[in-house]
Amino acid sequence: MSMSDPISDMLTRIRNAQTAGGSDVSMPSSKMKLAVLKVLQEEGYIQSFEVTKDGNKATVKVTLKYYQGTPVIEKIKRVSKPGLRIYKRATDLPRVRAGLGIAIISTPKGIMSEKAARAQNMGGEVVCTVE
Repeated sequence: MSMSDPISDMLTRIRNAQTAGGSDVSMPSSKMKLAVLKVLQEEGYIQSFEVTKDGNKATVKVTLKYYQGTPVIEKIKRVSKPGLRIYKRATDLPRVRAGLGIAIISTPKGIMSEKAARAQNMGGEVVCTVE
């Protein structure tokens, strides 16, 4: 069975694992998921992730980050969906919680946080927001 939105599935797995108090979560791997996870790690929302290859299938194991027993990611939400893509110019990129959160943007130069995209004066597709 093919999945229509693998990024949304990844975000839901992270959300569910944190709700259950899990320390890590695994999921099928893809280039886009790895790029989003790299941004989350650089911004300090997850501890680490590693890719393991089992025959033909690659899976990624994400180690979640907690601060004093509460998850670092308070809210993670998919913005641009397969049925309705959301694109923004560099001047219109969203500011999440007045700069306390991040938006992950897919630009022509790759996936990056909205702060990095704004610094490079680039717009793109708003993948998700993280608080």
